[in-house]
Amino acid sequence: QVQLVESGGGEVQAGGSLRLSCEAPGTTFSLYDTKWYRQGPGKERELVAHILSGGGNTRYSDSVKGRFTISRDNRRTTMYLQMNNLNSEDTGVYYCNLKKRWTPQADYWGQGIQVTVSS
Repeated sequence: QVQLVESGGGEVQAGGSLRLSCEAPGTTFSLYDTKWYRQGPGKERELVAHILSGGGNTRYSDSVKGRFTISRDNRRTTMYLQMNNLNSEDTGVYYCNLKKRWTPQADYWGQGIQVTVSS
């Protein structure tokens, strides 16, 4: 069973930075698309950023574009989300997701990690 382990969350003041990590030991990590989602208080879960299995195609939601950077290290089977210039709207639980295209059962989620931005 694949287990994703998230780390790096916490509380930070507005304007600060955090770096989230998501480890996926024991996976053929390079074959997976990797994504970060978040769910703010009273909001639906939204896709924040993704980087496809080939590594060259990244996309961000408009709300984080220019502030967040998604990356991955296939050798370490780890994905990252560098978050800069945080604001209160970034507060929420962040989830990493590994998904293999055309393989519905290969869809794994991290446990979620809290990010709180105080003003």
